Amino acid sequence: QVSELVQFLLVKDQKKIPIKRSDILKKVIGEYKDVYSEIVNRAGRTLQQVGDGVMLGGKMMLWVSSPLMILGLPQVFGLQLVEVDTKHHVYILVSTLPRTEGENLRQDDQTAKLGLLAVILSFIFMKGNSAKDGAVWEFLRRLRVHPGERHEVFGDVRKLVMEEFVRQKYLDISPIPLTDPVEFKFQWGPRAAKETSKREMLQFVAAIQGKEPSFWTSQFKEAEAQP
Repeated sequence: QVSELVQFLLVKDQKKIPIKRSDILKKVIGEYKDVYSEIVNRAGRTLQQVGDGVMLGGKMMLWVSSPLMILGLPQVFGLQLVEVDTKHHVYILVSTLPRTEGENLRQDDQTAKLGLLAVILSFIFMKGNSAKDGAVWEFLRRLRVHPGERHEVFGDVRKLVMEEFVRQKYLDISPIPLTDPVEFKFQWGPRAAKETSKREMLQFVAAIQGKEPSFWTSQFKEAEAQP
């Protein structure tokens, strides 16, 4: 629940939308409302952490997730969860990292899209370098990014993933033979392999989960073996 809340908060913050306690309870916490305070506190501590980012599309991005949590900063997180309305329990995320002179306060949609791409690439890698389309869509739904609905940041999610990311050579999507209805296989495209690495993607996942990269034995060995 903590990692889901972290990604939920980062998604909301991408458009600088204040986050309501009621939304957190309804969309993330659910049946765990009795430990709401503990989950929120742990998520807040996770967001305060600072680590290395990853390059993708010429931008240094923040891990999380989510397309979502990507910031054009060379650190991971460095954010403080602040309750700005104690009566209605409304929160915002505030950066605790120093800004360079002239740095934009708002991140562009392209950065957000690259964040979503990072999430998908990490999921593919953790699934053994190949994932079925159904598994990818279900994973995104858990992050409150629904392929069948228009997203406030990403627009048509299915079109973005199936067409734009493929056209840009970040993803390679191919039909799986003898499937009816047809299923598709997602793999890294050649641009993804050039712009990032399996080691960086594993570090991304580790930052989200609050674990060491070596926790995932096979992925860790594969990432470390990559030149």
